[in-house]
Amino acid sequence: MRCGPEQRRRRGVSISIKTKLGTLVVVSVFITTGLLLVALETSTELRFITVFSVIATLLITQFVAHGLTAPLEEMSTVAKGISHGDFTRRVRGADRRDELGDLASTINLMADDLEAVDRHRKELVANVSHELRTPIAALRAVLENVVDGVSAADPETMRTALKQTERLGRLVETLLDLSRLDNGVVPLRARRFEVWPYLSGVLKEANLAAGRRGLASGSGRHTRTDVHLHLDVAPPELTAYADAERLHQVVANLIDNAVKHSPAHGRVTVRARRGAQPESLDLEVQDEGPGIPEQERHQVFERFNRGAVSSPHGKGSDGGTGLGLAIARWAVDLHGGRIGVAESARGCRILVTLPGIHQARG
Repeated sequence: MRCGPEQRRRRGVSISIKTKLGTLVVVSVFITTGLLLVALETSTELRFITVFSVIATLLITQFVAHGLTAPLEEMSTVAKGISHGDFTRRVRGADRRDELGDLASTINLMADDLEAVDRHRKELVANVSHELRTPIAALRAVLENVVDGVSAADPETMRTALKQTERLGRLVETLLDLSRLDNGVVPLRARRFEVWPYLSGVLKEANLAAGRRGLASGSGRHTRTDVHLHLDVAPPELTAYADAERLHQVVANLIDNAVKHSPAHGRVTVRARRGAQPESLDLEVQDEGPGIPEQERHQVFERFNRGAVSSPHGKGSDGGTGLGLAIARWAVDLHGGRIGVAESARGCRILVTLPGIHQARG
């Protein structure tokens, strides 16, 4: 865990630069006074005492000044490197218990954050390029076969091309959603609604989509029709206050993710309970899959994160793009709520808490 200036001060007594400069003045006065007393006692000429006093004061001042200016020069060098894109250098002396230590710590924290942002930017470009290349390459192969006469432009071939086009369109729409969320241009239209009929509709849509053309979401596409979706709402008349459209994104993506990781003929349970605040909601989506290792739980809501499961997540699954849970997290954050992986004896259990009528933003 990184330690900021306030945390570092708690580890020891902070000595400010003003205190050090004040001490320098006091020491210089004492030296001058002491040498003057020595001159009076020993009948030494005043000019010698003056020279010795000036030399001693300059030496002490030079020593203190070097301790103050050397860190500033290093900070300037590191700051120039950061401005040119070098985020690997750090300022020494962050453990100093003064204003320079605070400044060094702040610069190092800034460099850490900028390095993380730069790394995420590069990963985003690489991942988006990869995800766009896959459906484009498949679509190009289908069309080249048609143009070269290898395949006929029959309905089956066109359906294959259409599937890749739809997958490409879903990915672009998902990226646009994330961009709007990042820029804060997605409004929150919260209202009061009954939870049971609302979630019943979401699960019905998921079942219909799976039976008709494969369960689709922003994170991918699969044709799992062997997984049973179960809804558990208590009390039945439960109501909540949230943006229904954004909550639909949350539930649909969580169901999509749970179905992908479910075993054959598995069961996905969507559970809703009343929260602690008025019109708040505690929502759970649980599957019977392999679950998420504890050391990876903080990463599952990052963009393009697919986890460490190397085999396909069930029949007909393509693994997705890893954007579904990122969208769910952003939609929950927009409400001012919380989302995370909860403890579960079996499978994976995602817990969503929506704050209700008083905390929702927008």
